[in-house]
Amino acid sequence: MAIKSEISWRRTDEAGNRLEIYARRFGGHWLFHQRARRHDVWQELPNPPLEDWLSLLDSLDRRMHRRLNTPDEVERVRRAIRERHPEAKIP
Repeated sequence: MAIKSEISWRRTDEAGNRLEIYARRFGGHWLFHQRARRHDVWQELPNPPLEDWLSLLDSLDRRMHRRLNTPDEVERVRRAIRERHPEAKIP
């Protein structure tokens, strides 16, 4: 069973390769990991791109409406995005 604070999705990188990404809340911070294929080893993503932060925000927002996350957590992620990417237009 997955950890409640673990969210995953797929995206395509700049070179056109498919990546699996997951984010896990640990110690009040979100840690991002990626891998290219199912049996590859997960590698930590120290500076995730804005696209990953926005995917996490979207997932948390949808989970909030199902009462799986709190509105406070969604707001914390919005603040983290504003700090790391001040030019971003956050919904």
